[in-house]
Amino acid sequence: MKLIIQILGQRSIMSGLLIVNIIGTIYGYIWYGWQLKDTPAHFLIFVPDSPTASLFFVFVLIAFLLKKNWPLLESLAIITLFKYGIWAVVMNLLVLIVTGELGWQGYMLIASHFAMAVQGLLYSPYYRMKISHLVIGAIWTLHNDVIDYVFGQMPRYHVLADYSNQIGYFTFWLSLLSIYLAYRFGVKNQSFQLEAPSKVY
Repeated sequence: MKLIIQILGQRSIMSGLLIVNIIGTIYGYIWYGWQLKDTPAHFLIFVPDSPTASLFFVFVLIAFLLKKNWPLLESLAIITLFKYGIWAVVMNLLVLIVTGELGWQGYMLIASHFAMAVQGLLYSPYYRMKISHLVIGAIWTLHNDVIDYVFGQMPRYHVLADYSNQIGYFTFWLSLLSIYLAYRFGVKNQSFQLEAPSKVY
């Protein structure tokens, strides 16, 4: 595992991953376009969950390439990458269970979102988060749950509409798990440095 983390810290790997995440982020915002069109302006920032999570990680990677740490963005990234990565995997599997079928895009979303969840954890030894950053990330995440399931701004899976209460309950506990993992791996496991001593801002 140590070797894998060291490989991930190489500039060439981070540069490639940055490009992949930029492309995925752009695709994600396009995918949400139809829902954003009829979303009230004050909710817009909370609707495109997955692309915003990958956008946080884009900035984390940019900081790494600059040999810096931006710990608030690290907190937001690790929590939301895991939460919305796993959430999308589960939702697409539920679509498969409910309808008995899942198109190629569904399988692509499962693979890409699982990778999204994993990458946030894999880079956690390089993070320099503190509890204060974790608290802000937790507030953002739980507040987003309220916006999604109290004000009805969750990502729309029409075939799962009858299960929105159960999905909301699952999402709340997934948020807590994501916050715990961010603490366990992002705050308590700062065991690696970038190629040069990193700066924290």
